Amino acid sequence: MGTLKVNLLAVAVVGMALAGCQSSRMDPVSTAPAPLQPAPSGSVSQSQLPPPGGSNQFPTAPTTGNAAPAPQGNTQVAALPPENAPDLTASSVAGVWNASMGGQSCKIATPQTKFGQGYRAGPLRCPGELANLSSWAVSGKQLTLYDAAGGTVAKLYSSGQSKFDGQTSGGQNVSLSR
Repeated sequence: MGTLKVNLLAVAVVGMALAGCQSSRMDPVSTAPAPLQPAPSGSVSQSQLPPPGGSNQFPTAPTTGNAAPAPQGNTQVAALPPENAPDLTASSVAGVWNASMGGQSCKIATPQTKFGQGYRAGPLRCPGELANLSSWAVSGKQLTLYDAAGGTVAKLYSSGQSKFDGQTSGGQNVSLSR
């Protein structure tokens, strides 16, 4: 009788194994899921998108050809560049400058990040007209500082190694040095 139990047990195991192979999940032909119902759609309209930020974020391009205002009073600042003033390049101006104007000082960052016709500028706690500084550009011997609207804040010329002198558009003397 012991052999019969073993044989029955073997038959039962083989039968269960065969039954497992016959499950519907192993069928080569499976039923596909039912198709999805389309989502309700509204009406489609077309219109022009507004510019990013709601308005043009770039200032108007600075204009060239305006001479620096003539100096007033007894001053060392020249309206025209000194004869020996070097031609400027963006890389010679890029960096952080110590600015002084009307007895007050601050710092001005002049990175070479393109902005409008020139490069971005960052006044760091600057007084008066320099507080409105937004960009800068070089043209020949002249460094021009601009506000966000593209208006001229100041025009300067190189007056020595790492030094610029000039005037603001309001006529105040301004100096940059490193």
